Amino acid sequence: MQTAGEDQRRASIPPRIIEWFAEHGRDLPWRRPDAGAWGVLVSEIMLQQTPVARVIPRWEQWLRRWPNPDALAADSPAEAVRAWDRLGYPRRALRLHAAAVAMSEQHAGEVPADVDALLALPGIGDYTARAVAAFWFGTRTPVVDVNTRRVIARAVHGRGEAGPARTRVDLADMESLLPSDAADAQALNAGAMELGQTVCTARAPRCDACPIAELCAWRAAGYPDYDGPRAPRQATFEGSNRQVRGIIMRALRDSDEPVPADHIDLLWPDAVQRERALAGLLADGLAVGSPEQGYLLPGA
Repeated sequence: MQTAGEDQRRASIPPRIIEWFAEHGRDLPWRRPDAGAWGVLVSEIMLQQTPVARVIPRWEQWLRRWPNPDALAADSPAEAVRAWDRLGYPRRALRLHAAAVAMSEQHAGEVPADVDALLALPGIGDYTARAVAAFWFGTRTPVVDVNTRRVIARAVHGRGEAGPARTRVDLADMESLLPSDAADAQALNAGAMELGQTVCTARAPRCDACPIAELCAWRAAGYPDYDGPRAPRQATFEGSNRQVRGIIMRALRDSDEPVPADHIDLLWPDAVQRERALAGLLADGLAVGSPEQGYLLPGA
């Protein structure tokens, strides 16, 4: 059972983060009033596992070329993958194209405002649906990413790491902090992410710059080492299947004609790993073709 002092400490966290975010939040293009729901949706998909600095120029190019869902839906999946270039995880480009087609066909080319309607779009998961609903449409709903989870784990629960994601628990944690006012809830969602990304970082938290340092349970406990379950670490990129997939994808993006199988064979020396990577691209819908016909981007 929480004490009155603990309740007061928790209640003091949201307004501190909101005030800090109003002064220190970065001026990112998708946070501006003219970004539109489509711009926010594109940014949220691009930002998954990709640093902000790499996303900004690609986001700007994407919106110039496809300023709304109808524009992207009218183009081919292959062009979406080409424009994605080297942002990584190119299945995101296919998901974004599929979502644009669905919005064009089912929502008159508009991004739906409702979380459930957003979730019904192909390739749109719980985080993205909530983020678009909260950050553009102003819906009061918890939005949780890895940065938010780290801030809550430290400030609220006194743990140095958040551990593996637990969607229901993580959303409930954020819901318990959300102010009743929708605008303040939006600011807290964005501010907690910003705080985790720029101050309460995983490896070198800057507690001297943190607006909730004096309220942080982890700091008050003397920064105890985390001894709970950990999220699985991503494999090293060099020599990985991801690297081989990226090399094959680059060859497909650079060609308007089918890439012959014997050219694919020259891209990576390990035949078993190369074939596994190619089979994965075919299974994911990022490539089409056969050894006899060569390989292309989907819809090219």
